[in-house]
Amino acid sequence: MSSPARNPLIRDREVAFVLYEQLDIERLCQLDVFRDLDRDLFDAVLQSARRLARDVLYPAYPELDREPPVLKDGAVTVHKRLREDIYPRLIELGLSCAARPEEVGGQGLPYVLSAVAATYLMAANASAYSYTGLTAGAAHLIEAFGSDELKQRFMEPMYAGTWTGTMALTEPQAGSSLADVSSTATPTDDGHYLIRGSKIFISGGDHDLAENIVHLLLARIDGAPAGTRGISLFAVPKRRLEGGELVPNDVHAAGMVHKIGWKALPSMVMSYGEADDCHGWLVGEPNRGLANMFQMMNEARIMVGFQATATAAVAYHESLIYAQTRLQGRPVGAKDPTQPPVPIIGHSDVRRMLLRQKAIVEGSFALLARTALAFDLAHHADDEDIRAREHTLLNVLTPIAKSFPAEKGYEANALAVQIHGGYGYSSEYLVESWLRDQKLNSIHEGTTGIQALDLLGRRIVAGGGAGLRALADAIGLTVGRAQGAGVDPAWIECVTQALASVADLTAELGQRGMSGDAAGMMRNSYDFLDLVSTLAIGWQWLDQAAAAHEAKRPDDDFYRGKLCAAQYWFATEMPRVALLVARCRASDDAYDRAEPSWF
Repeated sequence: MSSPARNPLIRDREVAFVLYEQLDIERLCQLDVFRDLDRDLFDAVLQSARRLARDVLYPAYPELDREPPVLKDGAVTVHKRLREDIYPRLIELGLSCAARPEEVGGQGLPYVLSAVAATYLMAANASAYSYTGLTAGAAHLIEAFGSDELKQRFMEPMYAGTWTGTMALTEPQAGSSLADVSSTATPTDDGHYLIRGSKIFISGGDHDLAENIVHLLLARIDGAPAGTRGISLFAVPKRRLEGGELVPNDVHAAGMVHKIGWKALPSMVMSYGEADDCHGWLVGEPNRGLANMFQMMNEARIMVGFQATATAAVAYHESLIYAQTRLQGRPVGAKDPTQPPVPIIGHSDVRRMLLRQKAIVEGSFALLARTALAFDLAHHADDEDIRAREHTLLNVLTPIAKSFPAEKGYEANALAVQIHGGYGYSSEYLVESWLRDQKLNSIHEGTTGIQALDLLGRRIVAGGGAGLRALADAIGLTVGRAQGAGVDPAWIECVTQALASVADLTAELGQRGMSGDAAGMMRNSYDFLDLVSTLAIGWQWLDQAAAAHEAKRPDDDFYRGKLCAAQYWFATEMPRVALLVARCRASDDAYDRAEPSWF
């Protein structure tokens, strides 16, 4: 098996380049909320994360992948390394809630910094890290919408790591259709509700890592309206406090989903209220559960994007190491068979696959970091106009940042297997396990198809096209930067033309929807997502090219690699814009009109 110690997971210089040269996150220290922070602190946070990732999480990954949690007698037992070493050290690191204010148990750090630092942990062992990531998202919901009593009861131990949290949305009969949630909540005179129902695919729904697990659960209060308007949000602990002690709360692990990847994190079938004694506490207002839950879902979607990027990155670096050390064959045109074989990176087709991985991985990482920066500016910028603009941009980028790294990341992971050849198609090498892990990222927290519907049907056309204008403004700033830095004018023109094409198409599709032809507007939403994603990554590669030129170090291999990958993206991917625009405009109805019997 390949040695994990030699894989950097994510290149440190790549992180520094994106954070400090491309995005200049040190400017965040000029904001009131971050005024006491500096780059030395940022670097210390990054160093702590990468040390834990490389020294602890990554070496344990193969063993945790081979030995997943076990459900026995209604209780889940996780791997002892996770329980005895990894989880306690993740809690000690404190990164999962580092971007929350100090008064609620956080560290008051910028979200972009904490998310990028967490990417090291995700690359090392995504499923192990997710216990803390999911808990932070659930606790943030209680922080945002819960009463002071609920914050003290649930949020504080969750942020402290003594309790964990989950997102309990999906039901067996409903899947992604949350309008069909059937779990119920009956009010009592004691202030709590009696919860009844079942949920499936609940990540971390049961385990023995912490003394309690709090499920942030969607259910209908008796008599609530049908559909999404009647859904409320509840905090439902596995054990509830009575008389100062934790007692069972009629929450049961009814089964386990046996996944092909993410093996260290159990995916559970959960049953609530089998004995009519499951207490839940309302979080926020009645019938506002789905709206409130979208806060956690949007943050989770960004986290999934980082996870997808991390999983593609660790495989890219492993395949790069393999290509540099695996000797096989001789260069094209070599005549002497007695000459020794060369590393396979000397073969042009291997370099083709590596360059595609690099373009996808580093483009994805830049996009996720820019999305996280938008989160910080939307919440903390001193200027109200900047907050509003970045909030709108964040809304548009979220489905792209979730879906592109997942879809194209899977392709990058497949290329890593391909570079390993026959060895890649074996469990002795880690690249096959990352391919399995990656596939989940295009499924959970809303499939790619759902992200496509969300982008075209809501986010980019909302507010009379405010989302598109926010994206265009951001791209316009990059265009100006690229012009000033001396980036190839053809690359700049490529991005500006693509943006104009997207704008024209969006207006046309919006008119279709307003005229009553919703099907014609949305029929090619997947292609539209692909189109805008291609533009967004082109935007990031233009920005990285500008930063590389600004460094004025033309002989530095790192910057030369950046410009080579940018060249690749503009030469191979941006020409797809015209094809995708034509496909969306034509609104071909072949799959839409196909009758079930035709398949």
